[in-house]
Amino acid sequence: MFEKRKFDALILDIDGTIWNTTGIVAVAWNKAIEISGFDASKVNAQILQNEFGKTMDVIAKDLWPSLEKSKRDILLSHCCSEEQIALKENNLEICYAGVVDTVKEISVHENVYVVSNCQNGYIELMLDKTGLKCYIKDFECFGRTGKGKAENIQLLMTRNQIHYPVYVGDTQGDADACAQAGVKFVWASYGFGKVSQYYDKISNFEEIKKLFDSYD
Repeated sequence: MFEKRKFDALILDIDGTIWNTTGIVAVAWNKAIEISGFDASKVNAQILQNEFGKTMDVIAKDLWPSLEKSKRDILLSHCCSEEQIALKENNLEICYAGVVDTVKEISVHENVYVVSNCQNGYIELMLDKTGLKCYIKDFECFGRTGKGKAENIQLLMTRNQIHYPVYVGDTQGDADACAQAGVKFVWASYGFGKVSQYYDKISNFEEIKKLFDSYD
């Protein structure tokens, strides 16, 4: 049972919350690994689901611990480039059910934002592919600031004068970041991760509406 509160913003994670790109990204990253010639392990969708939600530098270290940092950085850059190409060309539906319509509906009454640990350009691509660009007030990411999710949530809050937001994500890392930032965390249980503590949870994206007074 949801406890409705007067939140002044909805902040969304991307991967495992808005959409699942891991199948497409795995193919793109493996292409980059082949082209690089580095002795680096290839990936699959399950491996990426276990990594997505972490900052990009941590993902690279987890995936390719034997590579020296300079080579990891080069490989990660190539992976992100191939990923952007693949996602731009993708015509398959990769959003979770109800995401686009629900964000559009909520944005009539509530301010909606995005904070992710992704690389620079990924949020912009998601907004273009989903058609949600005009419904998201602002966003922040690791690739733009070099900061973790907790700090980026706080940056976004300061910049937009947000006082009592709710953050929706799918991993324990999201929950930990929210605890550090002092914001309520709602677990998207349909996503990639398992979470031990949360303010509330949703089993599908449309249930976000139940968090807000505007749906009384």
